[in-house]
Amino acid sequence: MSDQGNFITIKALEDGVNVIGLTRGTDTKFHHSEKLDKGEVMIAQFTEHTSAVKVRGKASILTAHGEVLSDEKIKK
Repeated sequence: MSDQGNFITIKALEDGVNVIGLTRGTDTKFHHSEKLDKGEVMIAQFTEHTSAVKVRGKASILTAHGEVLSDEKIKK
């Protein structure tokens, strides 16, 4: 299985944004975490060990499918 090209870019829009990598397999576990300050950018790749990424805090997340802003308030 080739995961080339399955990258995401995370840009912190505030200090203290947490980026947490989650494992593949029958039991999903945290395997890596980083803390980003405002303006810092992290480029992450999905691999045979990483199946998901959790972002906590205000950040811009760019994927092949577009941009997502975390920590946005939903207007009703």
